[in-house]
Amino acid sequence: MDISQASPLETVVRGACPHDCPDTCALLVTVRDGKAVKVAGDPDHPSTHGALCAKVARYPERTYSPDRILTPMRRVGRKGEGRFEPATWEEALADITARLKAIAARDPQRILPYSYAGTMGWVQGEGMASRFFHRLGASQLDRTICSSPGMTGLQYTLGGAVGMDVERFADSGLILIWGSNSITSNLHFWTFAQQAKRRGAKLVAIDPYRSDTALKCHQHVALMPGTDAALALGMMNVLIAEDRLDRDYIERYTLGFEALAERAAQYPPERVAQICGIAADEVIGLARDYATLRPAAIRLNYGMQRTHGGANGVRAIASLPALIGAWRDPAGGMLLSSSHMVPVTPSKQVRPELMPGWPGKPPRTINMVQIGDALLEADPPVEAVIVYNSNPVAVAPESDKVIAGFAREDLFTVVLEHFQTDTADYADWLLPATTQLEHFDVHKTYGHWYVLANNPAIAPLGQARPNADVFRELAARMGFDEPALRASDEDIVRDAMDWSAPQAGGVSLEQLRREGWTKMRHADAPFAQGGFPSPSGRCEFYSQRLADQGLDPLPDWVPPWESAISNPGLAARYPLALISPPARTFLNSTFVNIPGLQAQAKEPAVEIHPDDAAARGVAHGDMVEVFNDRGRFLARASVSDRARPGVPVAWGVWWHKLTQGGRNVNAVTSQALTDLGRGPTFYDCLVELRPAP
Repeated sequence: MDISQASPLETVVRGACPHDCPDTCALLVTVRDGKAVKVAGDPDHPSTHGALCAKVARYPERTYSPDRILTPMRRVGRKGEGRFEPATWEEALADITARLKAIAARDPQRILPYSYAGTMGWVQGEGMASRFFHRLGASQLDRTICSSPGMTGLQYTLGGAVGMDVERFADSGLILIWGSNSITSNLHFWTFAQQAKRRGAKLVAIDPYRSDTALKCHQHVALMPGTDAALALGMMNVLIAEDRLDRDYIERYTLGFEALAERAAQYPPERVAQICGIAADEVIGLARDYATLRPAAIRLNYGMQRTHGGANGVRAIASLPALIGAWRDPAGGMLLSSSHMVPVTPSKQVRPELMPGWPGKPPRTINMVQIGDALLEADPPVEAVIVYNSNPVAVAPESDKVIAGFAREDLFTVVLEHFQTDTADYADWLLPATTQLEHFDVHKTYGHWYVLANNPAIAPLGQARPNADVFRELAARMGFDEPALRASDEDIVRDAMDWSAPQAGGVSLEQLRREGWTKMRHADAPFAQGGFPSPSGRCEFYSQRLADQGLDPLPDWVPPWESAISNPGLAARYPLALISPPARTFLNSTFVNIPGLQAQAKEPAVEIHPDDAAARGVAHGDMVEVFNDRGRFLARASVSDRARPGVPVAWGVWWHKLTQGGRNVNAVTSQALTDLGRGPTFYDCLVELRPAP
């Protein structure tokens, strides 16, 4: 809704950032003469507090880019050439409907949606789209490419994606920033951490790389990738051995302490030091600080769960606050995701009952992480892919397989997009999507306790259409007449959350649109007296649900798929453990083509420790080839002791076609999955590198 009108021709409209970031900022969009001229953070929103990252502050540049796709486009060249001709919406939708009907008549499971968090909105994300594909009977997509191992670890420990209020970190006495470069990927949390630091709190970064965030912390624990669970269990070992526990909290509000203590006994500091590649004194000192510097808080992020044992790592770390009773204090506890602090009702939002065979025999499920194998090997084969809110050719692992799959001439591919991405180059139909400034949506976050409305600030440019409108019309053309497929955007939003739940505080959709955002109602210290959403209501160190599945009911260190410990033969050929965190100027593969941001990033880069560079004859500024059995890519070498020995850092995620050599870092990453949650193992990746030919 408009919140101000400085003149008849200028208004300010309330919006929300749609991107895959825990901050989910409240936006104020200034519109003059029908054109968005400025996007700013809402200074009244306590988490956004008027500040935006450099990416979203450029949203008008992105929206009005001369490269925007503004009309439906039909492929005229070979797959991957990116040659298209303009067409009408009628031509596009008629052909898409005919092709989908023909495939569905044989087997609708041969049709696959592919989407993720290009927008996190309830409407333009998985609202109408999921309803359409459920009714169609298409293969289900296991959307695991980002957070599912961590979410699964939380589910089996705390009972859901719950945690402390990010604003209370400002009052913490110790903050462990674990697996997160907050300055890049969680900017507004960093503001609260800085407030705590100025008040005397100690900040500790736990990260294989000495990131921008680690540089500004009091201590940096540079552990090897995939060893986080071992470090957490080593901390438990010290806490238990030295009796630095809140035994009253453990007795009242946890389950399985004695079994956990037996597991932790297997991880003395000396063993943990060997596993993690750090000193035993670091393990001991970290545990003692955690027990004594109160309130103690952990900001856990998703970097550490992108290895084989990622979910177990989250289980171990999520167990720590209960051991010392950190949850008793509003500024203590842990935050990985706060998604379930909002009373969401996902089944009402996406309507799984529309699926044929539901609930007994729903269509098959294909894991999005393994899209390369799926497009090449699935039986029955995938004959059509509809891509929206994602760029799988750039972001999915093992790129050569993904590219080969999308290059199949017999694969019918539709892509809804803003720009001609790597994936769009392989489309048969390329459909123009609206940006966040051009459509309505509502967003929950996973980094704070707010729900935010996004009101359209401008009319759609060209012939761009919102995702929901496209899938609504496809449903009608397919002859689907269920009311859920004719629902309005507002109806979808009303279905997505229990608006009558106490947490919602009585807010209405109309009020939310008018005011822009509302905070969910929770106690300042929501788990001070237990009350976790687990089956027992306790923090479950021991999970009976895992035991019932024949799985380890306790958290443990699960070694990486690829490491000197777990696979010494592979490590002899490929001795470097590559990680690929997001570049500060990009958000996954979004914003890569924005000229100002691309100019800042310059080109793909890999940061290498001086010892590793010298051993390979690599000098700072050299172009290097990074390779393994899966593929190779080129990057500019930055020789720096911020990278630990044996762990190069390649910043992602560039579009393939914007790189020298035509491949980004995902040329070498693996389709192997995590221990729980079926997630990706992007940071579980052995490589070698050498000067480029």
